[in-house]
Amino acid sequence: MLEELDIRNLGPIREATIAPAAGMTAITGETGAGKSMLLSAIRLVSGGAAESSRVSSGADEAWAQAIFALSDDAVASEHSGDTNDAGSGDADSGFTGAAAAVAKAHDAGVDPEDGELFLSRTVRASGRSRAVLGGKSVPRSVLGAIAGELVTIHGQTDQLKIAAAARQREFLDRVAGDEAELAAYRKAWDALAAMDERLERLRSQESSARQQADYLRESIDRINRTDPQPGEDEELKARRERIENAADIAQGVGSALGALDASQVDVDAADGASAVELINHAVTSLRAIRVGGTFAEQADRLESINADLGDVVFALSQELGDEGSVEDLDQINGRIHELGDLTRRWGPTLADVLAWRDKAAFDLEDLDASPEKVAELESERQTLYDAALAAADVLSAARVAAAADLGARVTEELGSLAMLGASLEVRVTPRDKADDPLGPYGRDDIAFLFTPFEGSPQLPMGKSASGGELSRLMLALELVAADTRGGADQTFIFDEVDAGVGGKAAVELGKRLARLARSAQVIVVTHLAQVASWADAQFVVTKEPSDADDDDLGVVTTIAEVNGETRVHEIARMLSGSESEASLDHARELLSDSRLTLPLAGAGAAGD
Repeated sequence: MLEELDIRNLGPIREATIAPAAGMTAITGETGAGKSMLLSAIRLVSGGAAESSRVSSGADEAWAQAIFALSDDAVASEHSGDTNDAGSGDADSGFTGAAAAVAKAHDAGVDPEDGELFLSRTVRASGRSRAVLGGKSVPRSVLGAIAGELVTIHGQTDQLKIAAAARQREFLDRVAGDEAELAAYRKAWDALAAMDERLERLRSQESSARQQADYLRESIDRINRTDPQPGEDEELKARRERIENAADIAQGVGSALGALDASQVDVDAADGASAVELINHAVTSLRAIRVGGTFAEQADRLESINADLGDVVFALSQELGDEGSVEDLDQINGRIHELGDLTRRWGPTLADVLAWRDKAAFDLEDLDASPEKVAELESERQTLYDAALAAADVLSAARVAAAADLGARVTEELGSLAMLGASLEVRVTPRDKADDPLGPYGRDDIAFLFTPFEGSPQLPMGKSASGGELSRLMLALELVAADTRGGADQTFIFDEVDAGVGGKAAVELGKRLARLARSAQVIVVTHLAQVASWADAQFVVTKEPSDADDDDLGVVTTIAEVNGETRVHEIARMLSGSESEASLDHARELLSDSRLTLPLAGAGAAGD
């Protein structure tokens, strides 16, 4: 939820801080006091266009910051790995609402701090702006993506978003709770799209692709003929080095063996005794001493040394005569040259050559555009298409059922929002199968058709009602969604929702805003006391003469929360424009009545 909104030098607001209630917050004040600047601040931190004309006169820059408090579940979701690509919110992560906002912030390199996200925007008088997320500069589109998951504004300039077919589909899916059906369809659709892409590559191949296929085929044949083994070239180089140094090896090994154990080589007896013989003689001499102790210990040590020498002698003797011939050297050099040619082309190592060959064999399958291959893939494609179409039919059935219920319940709500005769039809129309109707989100055309009054033609949303009527329609939609799917992890802001409303209808409007606030945070900009009285918190926007001599504005806008008798006086002003005893009594009565127990979520329309 929106925990705090800070504003500096934005229009007539020099400095203001608002801490909305967790439930419903009312923003009130006289016409022209500057209530619209609050929405401007929200739009600014939501990545909206930066207008230098909004910077307060005489100031260098305007600044707005929104602090959003996130639930523990939303913060934990980024590390849970519980994703679902078919989610109706974030298409990449599968999360929605605050969880999607956390995922998008993480992608931007920012994680919540103490369960909070900070979104701020600076607009210079020169026209340049800077977007900041959690202290890190980011593109303003990042703020827009994150704020879009946290805040929904229903105002005159914001209602056109729901006119988009994609938004209407997302809303219907949210109410329908068809996540499982949508996930199953998206899995089938992704497999079909991958096959279509593969077939398109095959069908569009020209001479360059055929040449590539020939190159891969010839390269694979060349590698297979050579049949390299991992590490073979290094082993051959080691063998070659032994053969090239055979004379030195034979001389060195023979001399060493002669010194260690003359019996292993043909050595002239005149050369003297070998090391093994001398050590054996020393052992015999020590054993001959009849005094124990150190002499026996030293004899044991010499015998151990002699055993090690024996191992060395055996190892060296195995090396004699194992260097190979000149003919072997020629064969080894030829094989090394053959392997070197492979590593120069596809290396640098033989393991790389083998890996390249395996990948080339796979790529060759896709480059093989033979009629038989194309026919095989087309058959697979038909199977995938049939599976996707069946999944789309299941998804359509869920949408059709939800659409009928949504339309009927919204129409019922509209009757209690001073819109008698108004109705909403949610139409789900399957596209013609002959035109290959499948798309990323199914096979349905979804349209929200609104009738603002009895006898009016049925028209698409956004083209058939005023800003106030659309705000109330969106309130009805959000109420039904909240009753159907439970709490929304979002902040809803309503502007102009009370346009053209008064009397009992205004009370019912306030009651419904308060009802929505039981499952989501609601902020409403209103001029009706019957609406404001239902709020958990109320802020008053006031325009006053500036006390500063250097203030070019001449007036400043202040924002203050009202409580107790101060709120009673503000409600009285909204009721009658005065603060007489009668209006004050009426205000107290209205506030008292507005604190009656609200109907439980999911209850019917007005009068409950």
